[in-house]
Amino acid sequence: MNRGILAGMVCAGVLLAAQGRDFLTTDEADQIRLVQEPNARLKLYAQFAAQRIDMIEHLLARERPGRTNLIHEALEDYIKIIETIDTVADDALLRGERIEEGIAAVAEAQEKFLAALKKVQAAAPRDMARYRFALENAIETTQDSLEINREDLRERSAQAAEREKQQRRRLEELMTPESVRERRTEAEQMQKKEEEHKRKAPTLYRKDEKKPEQP
Repeated sequence: MNRGILAGMVCAGVLLAAQGRDFLTTDEADQIRLVQEPNARLKLYAQFAAQRIDMIEHLLARERPGRTNLIHEALEDYIKIIETIDTVADDALLRGERIEEGIAAVAEAQEKFLAALKKVQAAAPRDMARYRFALENAIETTQDSLEINREDLRERSAQAAEREKQQRRRLEELMTPESVRERRTEAEQMQKKEEEHKRKAPTLYRKDEKKPEQP
């Protein structure tokens, strides 16, 4: 990664620490908002995760005051990005989206992330005790996510649907009967709208025109 970009990210990390941090920079969050297609969004998150790995390697290249906190924060942000990737993938599967392309790109990137994190762990930098837990958590999170991303997507989709069903059931157990009825009515209305939208495919023909018959 370009050293100027890395330096900018380090400075951004310091500013975010002082302001109450989010795991994405403002620019990254803006990019995510502009990308709605799930495959592209998964790739973008993988890019952000790669930048955190590059930042960690850059910080470890030489000792400097305050690097320990920056490494710890970069690891925490990395973990949240990986967790978000899994959430985005599951949400897309629940909507019936095809995400083979995005998942393949993520899995390929995660193999490199895992190798880089394990390399840091094996090198055992002198200040590693201060971010050991975050590093171990990052390795474990990456391993778990990579394992999930290697699963058959149909099976993963079924598992995601079952998890959502159980979460909905637990939530309904905490709600009043009236609230449950309102929630189910809203869900049914939303489903009907989605079905109507699918039936009403966009067309360039006017109402009085008919689609020509296929030969």
